[in-house]
Amino acid sequence: MIPARRPLLLIVLLLFSFWTRGQDTLITKSGNKTGLNLGALPSVLFNSDLGFQYGALANLYQYGDGSLYPDYRWSLYGELARTTKGGGINQLNFDSKYLMPFGIRVTADLSYLTQQALDFYGFNGYQSRYNVSWETEDEEDYISRMFYRIERRLLRMEAAFQKPLGGSPWNVLAGYTFLNLEIGEVDIDALNKGKAADDVLPDTVSLYKLYMNWGLLPEVDQTGGRVSMFKAGVVYDTRDNEPNPMNGIWAEAVVATAPSFLMDRSGWTKLALIYRQYFSLKRNVFSLACRFGYQGTILGSAPWYMQSYMINSMTRSTTVDGLGGGRSLRGILRNRVVGDAVGYANLEFRWKVVRTYWLKQNFYIALSSFLDTGKVLKSIGVDRSKVPEEVTTQFFDTGDDNWHSSIGGGLHIAMNENFVFAVDYGRALDKRDGLSGVYIGLNWLF
Repeated sequence: MIPARRPLLLIVLLLFSFWTRGQDTLITKSGNKTGLNLGALPSVLFNSDLGFQYGALANLYQYGDGSLYPDYRWSLYGELARTTKGGGINQLNFDSKYLMPFGIRVTADLSYLTQQALDFYGFNGYQSRYNVSWETEDEEDYISRMFYRIERRLLRMEAAFQKPLGGSPWNVLAGYTFLNLEIGEVDIDALNKGKAADDVLPDTVSLYKLYMNWGLLPEVDQTGGRVSMFKAGVVYDTRDNEPNPMNGIWAEAVVATAPSFLMDRSGWTKLALIYRQYFSLKRNVFSLACRFGYQGTILGSAPWYMQSYMINSMTRSTTVDGLGGGRSLRGILRNRVVGDAVGYANLEFRWKVVRTYWLKQNFYIALSSFLDTGKVLKSIGVDRSKVPEEVTTQFFDTGDDNWHSSIGGGLHIAMNENFVFAVDYGRALDKRDGLSGVYIGLNWLF
């Protein structure tokens, strides 16, 4: 999803500009799709600091003879976007339950993301103070709009396999993920190119730089690193329709381990538990969707840049940062809730307002309202001995973390059940988590 919390001039060209080129797609009398079907969206964004973004995303589906509809034989998703200041999104994602023998589902992802201003607010939720005035120009104690930002270049290669156990809803999971993360301070000179004198970003200290100076980021991990991570687990899935279930359960337990012999540091292991359930309140119209999750380190010590990496059975979204932001706690600052173990919950009421058949495609329009919440359950150890005593209370709170909550609503427009254009707006319930966020992209949150 694309976060749109900062100034955006144009978010997406035409809310409903799906490129539904259906020349290779037939419609049976029952309305089932057959053959290839393409859904796509151009995106045009503007941010006063990151510049003009241009690009497109597309999802190609193969429905075969239509007997599996609304399921597909395979799906290929791609996104390509650039900003005039040097950022970019490059992603390919493939998914199929029917191409491999023995019913094995394969999901593969190849991504290269250049993020010029990724959120960094420290660790342990409310134990790290957030001072909005430090990034607000009109305030007396303004430092920089980039004070709570870092630059990250992320290469991700991932493959995951799920095999059903007989005819049951149980699946076993195995997968591998390779990550190469290059992290540093925001390139202020690059962002200042072409700016008017009164809009120039000051070349000053950032929270990330202070954390390095204070020894809060181990030297071996300060600028990122390479991660080789193996995943194994079990998945229980009784959903009636994957893209937007009206009934069923989707639960998983995943263990992800990064052994030391494949990295330049000590290894670690994390456990992710996610339970999702869907309740039909009125057939094909109203539903209640719930998600409850836990993620924590169970062996070793994970590097700080992996504490916000959310683990699950299959990667479908472009970014997997959290807690906070469009993929976890909507309306709350991205990466605001980062700990050695976190818990979270999402409750969402969904209403499919309109169903129609138009341009030889099946569409529905849905509205939603939601409550998101999350909390640090186990803190990351922080040695504050090198933090100057006179500024300690400006940056840290010794109290325990509490629940970070937000409420909001969304609009979803779906083509052929699978290609779902989504707009969500969330508002934080505590000013320590920011104000609000608008998120535009594809698919329901879960």
